[in-house]
Amino acid sequence: MNMINTGSLVEWRVADLNADQSWVYTIDDKARAHLKLVAKKAYDPDRPLFDYSREDFDLGPAWKTLSNAYNEAHHGRGIALVHGLPRDDLSEKEFELMSWGIGLHIGVPRPQGKATQYISAVRDVGTDYRAASGRGYSSNAKLDFHADGCDLVSLFCYNKAKSGGQSMISSSMTARRQLMAERPDLAEIAHQNFYFSRQNEESPEETVFYGQPLFDFADGRVFGKWNRNRVQTAQKIPGVPQLTDQQRETMDLLDEILKRPELMYNMYLEPGDLQILNNHVMLHSRTDYVDYDSPEQKRMLSRLWLAPPDSLLLPDSWKDYFWSIKPGTIRGGIHGHQYDETCRAFERRQAASLGMSTSI
Repeated sequence: MNMINTGSLVEWRVADLNADQSWVYTIDDKARAHLKLVAKKAYDPDRPLFDYSREDFDLGPAWKTLSNAYNEAHHGRGIALVHGLPRDDLSEKEFELMSWGIGLHIGVPRPQGKATQYISAVRDVGTDYRAASGRGYSSNAKLDFHADGCDLVSLFCYNKAKSGGQSMISSSMTARRQLMAERPDLAEIAHQNFYFSRQNEESPEETVFYGQPLFDFADGRVFGKWNRNRVQTAQKIPGVPQLTDQQRETMDLLDEILKRPELMYNMYLEPGDLQILNNHVMLHSRTDYVDYDSPEQKRMLSRLWLAPPDSLLLPDSWKDYFWSIKPGTIRGGIHGHQYDETCRAFERRQAASLGMSTSI
């Protein structure tokens, strides 16, 4: 098996993140006030998200902090946390629009599900996470460790839960290194195809399942992928190869490694926090939670998936899910059932504004 070095920064342990907190950023009072005014000025309840452009959101003094945080997540440790986004003086929709505006400065937003939504409200609407079409973001369930279907995922916290809902992050690169040290035979299995369900969200051009290894290589780098729930639901789809005993053992050991106290970083996102993760080197999860009764207090985060202009070459095996593996392209996301020319036109405009390729 190829022993390419993944780089020390992304192979962190909890002690490393605690010892050096340069991955944590804070928006100061001046920048916070500026972002609030920009969001309120831009907000129009009758204006579709696709009609907004980067030029509608002058991030002003907040831009340096935000761009540094995204760079840390993308090219540094794979994780960044930003405190201090305006929250108290913004409505939920104004906060969502601010999140969208920040994202437009970073990359091309990607669709996230069956409804082809480009920003998702992470809140409990009673979804059964373990169902064949289940999604974790719309439930209050404890989630498996997983990577989202994009280069970068951003979570903007508007409300936290009454209790629970703790965010858990592990480095897939550290987990791979540990797997190789403890069970090199299973590490070999992790570099072979597992089969994932699309959870009934596939577009007409896609199959209902796809194969992808948990770890693969491109241009001297290692990339990770994992989602136990989608592997397990795929087992019920006709034509999907059944998991071998070695594959099940690999899955169990990988999850056990990811949850070890010295490898799993825990945090609670507070209102006004922004968490940014690089899905190719980080895996994330969440504990279950108990919510407030009143709708205006219920846990809610705005989730944005992004394809940045400085993205890296992906492994060939990523193409079936990401559509493109080429650097700096419009890639990733779940096209869903309503992906149309309006979506494509928005993506091309946004890509062009960032100097990205407008094709895959």
